Amino acid sequence: MAYTRLNGVEIFHELHGRGGPALVLVHGSWDSHENWRLVVGQLAQSFRVLVYDRRGHSQSERPASPGSVTEDVADLAGLIERLDLAPAWVAGNSFGASISLRLAGARPELLRGVIAHEPPLFALLAQDPATAPILNEIGARIAPVVERIASGDHAGAARRFVDEVALGPGSWAQLSPEARAIFIENAPTFLDEANDPQQLTIDLDHLKGFTQPVLLTTGAQSPPIYAPVLSILADALPAAEIHTFPGAGHIPHVTHADAYAEITAAFIREHG
Repeated sequence: MAYTRLNGVEIFHELHGRGGPALVLVHGSWDSHENWRLVVGQLAQSFRVLVYDRRGHSQSERPASPGSVTEDVADLAGLIERLDLAPAWVAGNSFGASISLRLAGARPELLRGVIAHEPPLFALLAQDPATAPILNEIGARIAPVVERIASGDHAGAARRFVDEVALGPGSWAQLSPEARAIFIENAPTFLDEANDPQQLTIDLDHLKGFTQPVLLTTGAQSPPIYAPVLSILADALPAAEIHTFPGAGHIPHVTHADAYAEITAAFIREHG
């Protein structure tokens, strides 16, 4: 484990494995590098696996100013360059998937390929009347979460986000005390994301220039809003494939760790 100063912020990271291509794992909202612990051991048998805490999360420094997705992309690029991992594979979950795809569009020379699970790039659906009711419902569920964070009720916000937005009713009670503590600690970072006008957007024209392989994944039990997002992304990316994890939802690397590690490793080997 180590710290690297990037873009004015101390970023915590751990590198696992001794050989093979580099694989960087990018966690989603509210979370930390610990979210990957069930797959790191298996993946590190074939790859050099880097996990890290995004700025403002857990062991990384939390700046006084609000964070942005642009800064997250710059941090990911900086880590890959500073640790001499380029060209690397990058796998991201949720908002981490959005960051990974944004890096693909901005700095393709740093990457061998991308594995992205359910990026919440809902702005891509803004002109689709069929998805409007779902987007409105998501917005209605997120608004009180943001209000609770702003009022200082981080525990209440975390519980509501897990049960009503991300994982489904009763999920908060099933989380370990350690996982709950991470969510509560990192609540302010979600307020930053919610206030970032770019959080749900991506430049499809930039993605059209990314010719490296991309695996877009979803869970069979995930909310239906992700399927049309992946379809639009797949149409834009020249070398994209879509995979669905049977029985899984928004965090397959946690709920179906073996399957996630196997699919990820197989895709990288196939396109090695």
